[in-house]
Amino acid sequence: MTALLAELQARPQTTTQLAATFGVGQRSVQRDLDALRRMGHQVHEQSPGHYVIPRNGTLLRPTEVLAAYTALRLAHHHSPALGGHYRQALTTLSLALPERVRHTLNASLRGGGGTMFTDRQMEVIGAAWLDGRVLRFDHREGNGILRTGLELCVYFVEISRTNLAPFVIGLNRASGRIEPFKLSRMTNLHLLAEQYEPDPTFDPQAYLSDAWGVIGTDQGVTVTVRFDPDAAYRVLEGGFPQATLIRGDGFVDIEFRAGVDETGMPRELLPFLLSWGARAEVLSPPQVRGAWLAEMRDALARFDRPAPPAA
Repeated sequence: MTALLAELQARPQTTTQLAATFGVGQRSVQRDLDALRRMGHQVHEQSPGHYVIPRNGTLLRPTEVLAAYTALRLAHHHSPALGGHYRQALTTLSLALPERVRHTLNASLRGGGGTMFTDRQMEVIGAAWLDGRVLRFDHREGNGILRTGLELCVYFVEISRTNLAPFVIGLNRASGRIEPFKLSRMTNLHLLAEQYEPDPTFDPQAYLSDAWGVIGTDQGVTVTVRFDPDAAYRVLEGGFPQATLIRGDGFVDIEFRAGVDETGMPRELLPFLLSWGARAEVLSPPQVRGAWLAEMRDALARFDRPAPPAA
């Protein structure tokens, strides 16, 4: 019953979703919902078939605070953006813990990191999302081209799993597509008076399912990679999104599903593939194998020579 209460306090869910989560029938979930009502919990049907229980207060259990603090501390130490927001959030979280623990945790935070510039950007983005107002901004692409006057309906904020950089995901009104924008590349942000309604069909989990960072599309690509036996044990430890083992007899072949950019290339997957060096070979598709080989050959051409004398 406690687990069901926590699930319903976390987000609206259907009895079908809850039944799948707990491995029971829908009738059992309905009986538990009635039991929660008898216990005094306000079970609301937020939209047809979606149930939720408002959570009174914001205080987490101590172990939940520690889990959240640890995850946020990782972002604070390894991401150059949002330093001020991270530190303030960590301080707020620590207030729910005993003083001896709180002082130790906060003493572990380094200064610096982030900038007031990116902190202010997040303030504007947060206001756009929370108030449902259209956001206008300029964005410098990875190739250096500046796109100006973009108008975005903010749908989600995501931290890239590859470099912990914050991104904003939303509907680009000019292109009509859902696109990610890197916070540190956004300038001249301001809110328009015009408001928008959130898209009820947008599913962040589905959008990001093929993402190795934040690039998620409906047109992803499947990349087959062969790992040498001396790298097999490492890759078989798992933890990779959208990975399927298709061979494991010494050599290990794995299919990785990844989102692609506007050129059709899985840009966020390539650094992972290159990090294995000669212990991994991209087998397919041809365009990804070609890009991988070009990077490997370029590195060899540049550095396969005696090292220059140190300065």
